[in-house]
Amino acid sequence: MSLIVRPIDVAHHAEWDGLYAAYAEFYGVEQTAEMRDRVFEWLTTHAHEVNGFCVFNEGEIVGITHYRVFARPLAAATGLFLDDLFVSPEARGTGAAGALIDAVRGEAQKNGHSVVRWITAEDNARARGLYDKIAEQTAWVTYDIKV
Repeated sequence: MSLIVRPIDVAHHAEWDGLYAAYAEFYGVEQTAEMRDRVFEWLTTHAHEVNGFCVFNEGEIVGITHYRVFARPLAAATGLFLDDLFVSPEARGTGAAGALIDAVRGEAQKNGHSVVRWITAEDNARARGLYDKIAEQTAWVTYDIKV
């Protein structure tokens, strides 16, 4: 198995689109092709704060992640927020998710950020099995206000 992580590029559109649609379905989020096209444009034109990586296994993209910079005023620092992480069901357990997280961690180290942070669903047991090995769960509770 040879995993290779690369920044998301315009040539990856079709494979990225399939994985991102599967990610939305996994979380029960209604998403249109137009919504995915908008996010892909953000990722590939750098007209937005969101960046991303994809992981290849034997030439096929098997996972994606998106991340962005966020300010940490109390720490007088910045961090990277890992927004989305998805690995195809067939590639789970291959190290693809860890490779994507390592790529984001590498970006954080390279650019002087102090932390990589993300959230996941409480019942996402398989992913949390990995997350609990490589990161610390925080005590913070997340809230949303719909506008």
